[in-house]
Amino acid sequence: MPAKTAEGTTAIRGAVLTFTGDPFLEDPASCVRYESDAIVVMADGRVADFGPAGEVAGRLPAGIPVTRYADALISAGFVDAHVHYPQTEIIASYGKQLLDWLNDYTFPAELAFADTGHARRVAKFFLQECLRAGTTTSAVFCTVHPGSVDAFFEEADALGMRMLAGKVLMDRNAPEALRDTPQSGYDDSKAALLRWHGRGRLLYCVTPRFAATSTPAQLDAAGALWREHPGTYLQSHVAENRNEIAWVRELFPDRSAYLDVYDHHGALGPRAIYGHGIWLSESEWARCHETGTAIAHCPTSNTFLGSGLFKLHEARKASRSVRVALATDIGGGTRFSMLATMHEAYKIAQLNGQALTAAQAFYLATRGSAHALYLDDRIGSIARGMEADVVVLDLKSTPLIARRMAHCRDLAEALFVQMTLGDERAVRATYIAGRLAYDRDA
Repeated sequence: MPAKTAEGTTAIRGAVLTFTGDPFLEDPASCVRYESDAIVVMADGRVADFGPAGEVAGRLPAGIPVTRYADALISAGFVDAHVHYPQTEIIASYGKQLLDWLNDYTFPAELAFADTGHARRVAKFFLQECLRAGTTTSAVFCTVHPGSVDAFFEEADALGMRMLAGKVLMDRNAPEALRDTPQSGYDDSKAALLRWHGRGRLLYCVTPRFAATSTPAQLDAAGALWREHPGTYLQSHVAENRNEIAWVRELFPDRSAYLDVYDHHGALGPRAIYGHGIWLSESEWARCHETGTAIAHCPTSNTFLGSGLFKLHEARKASRSVRVALATDIGGGTRFSMLATMHEAYKIAQLNGQALTAAQAFYLATRGSAHALYLDDRIGSIARGMEADVVVLDLKSTPLIARRMAHCRDLAEALFVQMTLGDERAVRATYIAGRLAYDRDA
C-alpha cells in the first residue's frame, strides 16, 4: 500500500497516459501525452506535480516515498456519464427491449428504494463496484424517493468522490408508488439540491426520467429549477428506442422532434446531458451543438436492449461537434468496466462503418466525458492542479493479455489490447482525491 508523509502527500511512479486535447478533432500526436516513466505527486486532493521521473524526483522533498507500479499504466480515473445505481441488482435481466424492461424490471426494483436502508446498502455496493472498475466520477440517477438521493450522496461523500446525482422525476406512466407531482418533485429536488450541491465534491442533477414519464407541467418545473440554480446539472434520456420515440411523439404532438420536447421546456444547454441519442436527426445534432448539450453514449445497454447503433462519428462531426461522453447505463448496461464499455463502443463504430481508435476510446472514458460534463477543468486529465482521481491499470492482468502484450508494436496497439481484452481485473488501484481507495492486491 502506498505510504504517505505526515503532510498527506502521495507519490506514484509508472507509465502515464493523459490527454491535452481531443483526438476526434486534433492530431493524436498533439493531444496525447504519454510518459513511459513518470511520477505523479498528489497532495491536498490535487495533482501537485507530474512529469518524467528523472525530473520530478529531483523536485520531491526529502522523505517522500514513491510507490512504483511496474507493467502498469497510470491514467485519470474513468468518468461514467450516465448510470442508474438503483438498477444494480437487476443487471443482466433477460430478454426485454426498453419499454417492457422498464415495466417488468426497473420499476419493481425501484419500489424497494422507499426503504432508505436498502438504498444505502445498494449505494455502498454500487460505489465499491465503481472503484473496482476504476470509475471515479459518475452521473447517477437515483429513484423518485428523496431518501435514495440522501443515501447515495452520504456514501459518495464518505468516500470523497466527485459524483453527480439527482432524484428522478416522474408524474405519469409509472406505478403510482413511483410517481410524484410537478410541485412535490420540484420541492423535493430543490431541498436535495440545497442540501447536497457543492457539499464536498458532490453536484446535483435535476433528473426527469424521460419525456414520457413527465407531464409538460413537470418538465416546465424541472427546467425552471435547473435555471434557478446555475452550476447544477440536468440529466434525462433521449431517442433511445424507436417505440419510445413514437410514444413521445403521441404524448407531445405539438413538438417537432424528441429533443424539441426538452428544448421547449428549457432543458437544453451547458451541463445538460442526455443518455443514448441513437436516433437523433441532423437538426437535433445541430441543436445539441448550438446549445452545448451533451449526449452520453451507452454501448453495452444499446446492444443488450436492442435499441440501435449510436452514430459516434456523426455526433463528433467537426463542423458541428457535439459533446459526447461514454457511459455504462447500468443496469440496461451490462458491465461496470469502462474498458469493456470502450470495447463495445468500438464494435458499434465498426458496425456503422467507422473505426474508433484506442486514443479516441480512452479519451471518451476520461477527458472526453469530463468535457461533456463541463468538468474538464477539474477531472479527466493528469496535470498540475487537477483533482487527483487516478486509476492504475495492470497491463498484464490475465495470461492472455500478458501474452498478447508481448507482441505489441507501439502504444496504440497496447491500448487497443487493453480496451479489447481488459475488464475490472485490470484495475490494480484507484485513487480518490489522492487517497488510495481501492487496491486489488491488498
